[in-house]
Amino acid sequence: MSVAELAARQGLHDTRAALYRWNRDPSAVLRSWLLGALAFAAGLLTAVLVVASLVTADLTPAFIPGISFPAGLDDYLEVLGRNGLVLALHGFACVAGFMAGSSLPAQAEQLTGWNRWIHERARPVAFAWVAGVTAFSLVTQAYVLGSTGAQLAAQFGISPALLMLTVAPHAVLELTAVFLPLAAWTIASRRSDWHELLAATAATVALAIPMLLVAASWETWAWPRLLELASPHLGG
Repeated sequence: MSVAELAARQGLHDTRAALYRWNRDPSAVLRSWLLGALAFAAGLLTAVLVVASLVTADLTPAFIPGISFPAGLDDYLEVLGRNGLVLALHGFACVAGFMAGSSLPAQAEQLTGWNRWIHERARPVAFAWVAGVTAFSLVTQAYVLGSTGAQLAAQFGISPALLMLTVAPHAVLELTAVFLPLAAWTIASRRSDWHELLAATAATVALAIPMLLVAASWETWAWPRLLELASPHLGG
């Protein structure tokens, strides 16, 4: 059996063991993931509010499904697809954490010479990639969402803070969902539980999907009603 096959077998064993243990008492691990993801979401929403309050608003009208035209299934799927891409990005970062922290060291122990040297040097590169993905995700989302927030606030004649209140019901839910894998990565890194990250990826993505389904439904069909109530331009 090759070194890669041995590492893969050990990874599957660790994954099954972690899932079995969590299934016996899911409350503790779920609570830590949810609180961690909620902290990421709160931080991002705060950054979005700061950006929306500081940038110059683009006065080009934005077309909002449910206000500019009736919202349909295609609009729901667009929201779901956008959030699904972010979740996938964070999920891959979590898998990369497993490979860097568990799989690569396990393979390196069985190797010698330049093969071992490459595996040992690949670990910090993988960690740097995860950190870079996390930073890119947070900074990009803060800027893009903040700029969009400034645009919508100006268009509908409300403050960025009031706009944030209208989006909070779905934004908190969807951001908590997409940040679940990163929360699991952060917790595992603090405990050096890298071998559990593959199981954490599967569990957090499975938990996030129904959350995103609900959040996308609210954003597509309920949020426009809140925006109408808040905006003086829409008879609120």
